[in-house]
Order: sequence, then C-alpha cells, then structure tokens
Amino acid sequence: MASETEPIYCLCKKPYDETLFMIECDVCKDWFHGSCVGVQEHQAADIEIFHCPNCQKKHGPLVLKSRKNFHRHDYSEENSDSKAVQTGTVAFIKELKNRTFSSVEEIPILKLQGSQLTKSYCEKHKFDTPILIDKKDGLGLCVPPSNFTINDVETYVGSMTEIDVIDVSRQENCQMLMREWTDYYNSHNRSKIYNVISLEFSKTRLSELVKPPTIVSEMSWAHNIWPTQLPEDMTIVRPEVQKYCLMGVRDSFTDFHIDFGGTSVWYHVLKGEKVFYLIRPTPANLSLYENWLTSTNQSETFFGDQVDKCYKCRVRMGQTLFIPTGWIHAVFTPIDSLVFGGNYLHSLNIPLQLHAYEIEKRVNTPEKYLFPSYETINWYAARQCLELLKDLNEDSKKAPEHLVTGSKSLCQHLRSWTQRKDYVKTIKHEVPEYIQYGKLLKELNKMVKLFETQVTKLLVCILYQIISVWLYYWEF
Repeated sequence: MASETEPIYCLCKKPYDETLFMIECDVCKDWFHGSCVGVQEHQAADIEIFHCPNCQKKHGPLVLKSRKNFHRHDYSEENSDSKAVQTGTVAFIKELKNRTFSSVEEIPILKLQGSQLTKSYCEKHKFDTPILIDKKDGLGLCVPPSNFTINDVETYVGSMTEIDVIDVSRQENCQMLMREWTDYYNSHNRSKIYNVISLEFSKTRLSELVKPPTIVSEMSWAHNIWPTQLPEDMTIVRPEVQKYCLMGVRDSFTDFHIDFGGTSVWYHVLKGEKVFYLIRPTPANLSLYENWLTSTNQSETFFGDQVDKCYKCRVRMGQTLFIPTGWIHAVFTPIDSLVFGGNYLHSLNIPLQLHAYEIEKRVNTPEKYLFPSYETINWYAARQCLELLKDLNEDSKKAPEHLVTGSKSLCQHLRSWTQRKDYVKTIKHEVPEYIQYGKLLKELNKMVKLFETQVTKLLVCILYQIISVWLYYWEF
C-alpha cells in the first residue's frame, strides 16, 4: 500500500512504478499508465500531443506527428484507392501473391548437402549464386529445437529489450519492447502488420543457442581478421552482425535491398516459411537499383519489374538459404515465421562488396543502416591480402584470381577514402597507427602488379604455344 506522502497518478490512482510504461498529458501534466489509457509504448513515438481522457472532453483527442516518409501517400486516406498501389499495403500484398516470376531453377540456384558447402567449394565455384540447403546436417549450424517460440525468444533476449520494428503498410520503423512484440505476435487480432528483421542478439543469452554455419565462421572477416586486441585509444569494437533473429507475421514484406556493405547472408527457417525474390547483381541491375532508391516514386514501383529477371525462391521450415554478395532481394512472409540468420564480409567478392558500399554512400544511407566499422574492417582485409600475396610470391605460387582482383579493388577504394577532407581527422579513431596505411597501399599495389604481370606472361606463353601448334599442323 502506498504511504500517505507518496504521490499517486493516473486514472487508477496508484503510485509510480518504474516497470510500467507511463505517458504525460500535455494539458494537465498528470502521468497515466499506457494500459489505462489504451496507449502502448511503441505507439508513443507517433504522438505529437497527448490528451488524457479527462482533458479530451475539452481539448479533443490526441494529435499524431506528421508523416516523415513523404514519398508515400497516406494509405488510410479516403481516396487512397484511386492512387498508385504502394509497397506493403493490403492491395500490394494481394497483387504480389498473383504475380508470376521466373523459376529459381533458371538461375540456377545451387542445391547442396550441408557437408558439401565448404570454403574450398566456394573458392572453386566463386560463390556468386544462391545456395539452398535442404537439411542443416553437415552445415555445423546450431539452432534451438523446432518447438522454440517467440515467448522463448523473449526469455533469452529480455522482456525490456527495445527492438526495431517495421510497420509494413507504412514501411516505417518504430520501437517496441520485446514483451510488447511477444503480445502482438501471439495475438489473433492484428490491426497492423509488423515485422522484425534487425534483432542482433550476439550479446544476449540467446547467442548461446545459436552457432552460424561453419562456412560463415571460416570466411567471415569479422571472425577471422578483426584483431583480438586493439589499442586502448580505439573506440570501435568488432562488428556484431552474424546472429539475427527475424520474426515475421503473415503477409509481412521487406522491400528490395542489398544487405549492408554487400555482405553475404545466411537464413535458416526454424518455423514457418519465407519467399525470396532474387535479382542478379549485374552492372545494369545495380545501376537500375541505385536509380530506384533515389526515385520519387520508389514506394509505387515494384523493382522486380524493372530488371531483366526476378526469380522467386521459396524457403521452407528446416531449410537454409545462402545469398551471395550484392544480390538484390525482397522477402515475403506467407505464414508466421521465426528465422535465424546473419551477415558476413569475405574475400571472394571484394569488388562487389565495395561497389555496394559506394551505392550506400551515394544515396546517403543513414549511419545506423550501414555495416558497423565498414571502412576499418576493409583496412584489416587489405593487410591480410598483402600478407597472403607476399607468402604466395615467396613460395613461387600462383595467386587465386579473387585475391588479386580483390586486392586491386581495395587499393583503389582505400586510396579514394584517404583523399577525403575528413579522413585525417577520422583515421586515428578508425584504424590503428600500426597499419601505416600509406605504406600498406603502396606495398599492396606493388604485389598486385607483380601477380598481374605473371598472369600476362602466362597468357602470352599459352597463346604462343597455341599458335605454334596451329602453324605446325598448317604446314602439313
């Protein structure tokens, strides 16, 4: 029971409780429990002026904030039916279900057993085509059992953890507490369609239950080239992007995108089902994609209609999908789903990774949606490439094509970064002094030219042999 001097609030006349969400009335300045006035915590971000039930009698209902994504018309307007269909709306989802797409078999998508997907396999076949694994056996992947629920996610992540949620119809972000998301997900009366695609849980207890596929751990830059110890004055930390929990309800949709920094992605469907719409990252498609991102009618244009081909790939419960660097894709959720996945940079497609990052910078992607410490990790990658090329040169061995082309691309992009006006000020905070970036670029460029010369000599030699054979037979 509250003491006589303890203040009381709300319609329920109870004292303050820090575990319960409360909102202040902008007129009477009293505080009210969200549950007592019908306002959930994540909805508060959309309220400009709040009037409690008592003040509403004189001042009217609450006032919502103006819309921020002005490129979209309000889907709730009375005349919205006469306007173009917009991504995520009920009309859009209905059209999407009736669309016809190229078969994923035409890519062709690779279907492998888990044990076949190794680092050597990816190096040999370049890993430039999506890979679908029917069963996780042999992948080295660990996930919770199939009876794991959203309630269990809340238990391991924490009820008070704030998560980013997408309002699918508006294609806008908002925040919810994990406990609010659980209540929403388990509800049978959903007035809106929400989607969670960015819950990174590496620093929660849920991380103990999930281990990415072995191939990810073997190839990931964050896992293999990020220093285990950094100077004390370094403010950056290892990027945590390998463990995401994606929770989507029926009819949620994520529009076309390239994963940040051109990262490759793994998705394992623990429950439910996902439908991916996949587009090759050809130069033409990437150019179209960048133009689409900056267009004024982006939300009214289905990007899959603008490219040569858009492939449809259905990923069912228990299956794992690997999407390579730079692939443009959208995702539809036909039934409530629980998915685990993650992102990783690697050395097989460095030029395309850097190209994806340059697109992000040109379209002014907000910092929070970029790969964390992206430029820093590319400096570490450049240092590793230099060490590998030196070792190969000392052993008189041929360098893999992806290593030479990747190193060359790193030289070009990293040099352009050092020419920015702000670079001298930021470099001390992003890259340790021992990197000696000027010397690193000079040596790496030298090694690239050395191996390119060797390739040229080899091609000339092969061509000479072909001509010699041709002349020999021509004489007879």
